[in-house]
Amino acid sequence: MTNSTLPGADKKIAAGICGILIGAFGVHKFILGYKSEAFIMLGVSVAGIVLSCFVIPVLATTAMGVVGLAEGIIYLTKSDEEFVATYITGKKPWF
Repeated sequence: MTNSTLPGADKKIAAGICGILIGAFGVHKFILGYKSEAFIMLGVSVAGIVLSCFVIPVLATTAMGVVGLAEGIIYLTKSDEEFVATYITGKKPWF
C-alpha cells in the first residue's frame, strides 16, 4: 500500500521529524491528535523552562525531550501499516 491509499500514513513523517526536533513541546502529539498528552508534554516543558533556576524542572524538560526523541524514532522506523494500526487506528498515545 502507498501513503495515498492508507489514511493516516501521511502523518508519520511529520510526527517523526517533529518528535525528534521539538518533541519536548509535544508537537508530534498534536499532529497525531493526542491533545491531552500533547498538553502534558507542553506544560511540563514550559514549566521546566520557566522554573529553570531549580534543578528538578530542568530534568523534567530534558525528560520530555528524550520522550519526544524516542517517539519520533519509533514513528519513523515503523512501516506505514504498523504506524497507522498502532497510532491512528489503535490510538496508542505513548511509545
